[in-house]
Amino acid sequence: MASAPVVESATQAEAPAAAAVTEASVAATGGGDQTYQKTCAMCHGTPAMGAPVVGNKDDWSARIAQGKDTLYKHAIEGFSGAKGMMPARGGNPSLDDATVKAAVDHMVASSQ
Repeated sequence: MASAPVVESATQAEAPAAAAVTEASVAATGGGDQTYQKTCAMCHGTPAMGAPVVGNKDDWSARIAQGKDTLYKHAIEGFSGAKGMMPARGGNPSLDDATVKAAVDHMVASSQ
Protein backbone atom coordinates (compact mmCIF):
# COMPACT_ATOMS: atom_id res chain seq x y z
CA MET A 1 0.00 0.00 0.00
CA ALA A 2 1.44 3.37 -1.03
CA SER A 3 1.61 6.09 1.55
CA ALA A 4 0.02 9.46 0.96
CA PRO A 5 2.37 12.20 -0.20
CA VAL A 6 3.60 14.59 2.48
CA VAL A 7 2.13 18.04 1.96
CA GLU A 8 3.84 20.99 3.55
CA SER A 9 1.57 23.44 5.29
CA ALA A 10 1.58 27.00 3.99
CA THR A 11 3.33 28.06 7.19
CA GLN A 12 6.18 25.57 6.68
CA ALA A 13 6.58 26.51 3.03
CA GLU A 14 6.54 30.26 3.75
CA ALA A 15 8.94 30.18 6.72
CA PRO A 16 12.19 30.45 4.70
CA ALA A 17 10.77 33.29 2.62
CA ALA A 18 9.54 35.11 5.71
CA ALA A 19 12.95 34.75 7.36
CA ALA A 20 14.62 36.20 4.27
CA VAL A 21 12.22 39.16 4.24
CA THR A 22 12.85 39.75 7.95
CA GLU A 23 16.63 39.66 7.50
CA ALA A 24 16.34 41.95 4.48
CA SER A 25 14.24 44.49 6.38
CA VAL A 26 16.70 44.60 9.29
CA ALA A 27 19.63 44.90 6.87
CA ALA A 28 17.88 47.65 4.90
CA THR A 29 17.46 49.74 8.04
CA GLY A 30 21.07 49.22 9.08
CA GLY A 31 20.36 46.79 11.89
CA GLY A 32 19.75 47.46 15.54
CA ASP A 33 22.48 50.05 16.04
CA GLN A 34 21.38 52.29 13.19
CA THR A 35 17.71 51.97 14.12
CA TYR A 36 18.67 52.93 17.66
CA GLN A 37 20.62 55.96 16.38
CA LYS A 38 17.83 57.10 14.04
CA THR A 39 14.77 56.45 16.20
CA CYS A 40 15.44 55.31 19.75
CA ALA A 41 18.30 57.57 20.85
CA MET A 42 16.02 60.59 21.04
CA CYS A 43 14.53 59.15 24.23
CA HIS A 44 16.96 56.40 25.28
CA GLY A 45 20.12 58.46 24.82
CA THR A 46 19.51 60.93 27.63
CA PRO A 47 17.76 60.85 31.01
CA ALA A 48 15.82 64.01 30.10
CA MET A 49 12.93 62.06 28.54
CA GLY A 50 12.59 59.61 31.45
CA ALA A 51 13.30 56.55 29.29
CA PRO A 52 15.87 54.02 30.48
CA VAL A 53 19.21 55.26 29.15
CA VAL A 54 21.14 52.79 27.03
CA GLY A 55 24.26 51.72 28.88
CA ASN A 56 22.80 52.42 32.33
CA LYS A 57 22.62 49.03 34.01
CA ASP A 58 20.46 50.36 36.86
CA ASP A 59 17.86 51.66 34.39
CA TRP A 60 17.77 48.39 32.46
CA SER A 61 18.28 45.56 34.97
CA ALA A 62 14.63 45.19 36.04
CA ARG A 63 13.45 45.56 32.46
CA ILE A 64 15.90 42.97 31.15
CA ALA A 65 14.79 40.62 33.93
CA GLN A 66 11.25 40.66 32.44
CA GLY A 67 12.60 38.88 29.37
CA LYS A 68 13.00 39.84 25.75
CA ASP A 69 9.47 38.82 24.80
CA THR A 70 8.11 41.49 27.18
CA LEU A 71 10.59 44.07 25.93
CA TYR A 72 9.69 43.28 22.33
CA LYS A 73 5.97 43.52 23.08
CA HIS A 74 6.33 46.88 24.82
CA ALA A 75 8.52 48.26 22.03
CA ILE A 76 6.22 47.05 19.26
CA GLU A 77 2.83 47.73 20.85
CA GLY A 78 3.74 50.58 23.18
CA PHE A 79 3.51 50.69 26.96
CA SER A 80 2.49 53.02 29.77
CA GLY A 81 3.75 52.39 33.28
CA ALA A 82 4.68 54.07 36.54
CA LYS A 83 8.00 55.31 35.14
CA GLY A 84 6.67 56.67 31.86
CA MET A 85 5.53 55.51 28.48
CA MET A 86 6.94 53.87 25.39
CA PRO A 87 5.30 54.81 22.11
CA ALA A 88 4.59 51.92 19.75
CA ARG A 89 7.58 51.30 17.47
CA GLY A 90 9.42 54.19 19.11
CA GLY A 91 7.00 56.55 17.44
CA ASN A 92 8.05 55.37 13.96
CA PRO A 93 5.18 53.34 12.47
CA SER A 94 7.28 52.45 9.40
CA LEU A 95 9.49 50.10 11.46
CA ASP A 96 8.56 46.43 11.11
CA ASP A 97 8.66 43.99 14.03
CA ALA A 98 12.06 42.54 13.11
CA THR A 99 13.66 45.98 12.98
CA VAL A 100 12.17 46.97 16.35
CA LYS A 101 13.42 43.70 17.86
CA ALA A 102 16.91 44.33 16.46
CA ALA A 103 16.94 47.76 18.11
CA VAL A 104 15.78 46.23 21.41
CA ASP A 105 18.52 43.60 21.14
CA HIS A 106 21.08 46.34 20.57
CA MET A 107 19.90 48.35 23.58
CA VAL A 108 19.85 45.29 25.85
CA ALA A 109 23.32 44.18 24.76
CA SER A 110 24.61 47.71 25.41
CA SER A 111 23.00 47.86 28.86
CA GLN A 112 23.98 44.57 30.51
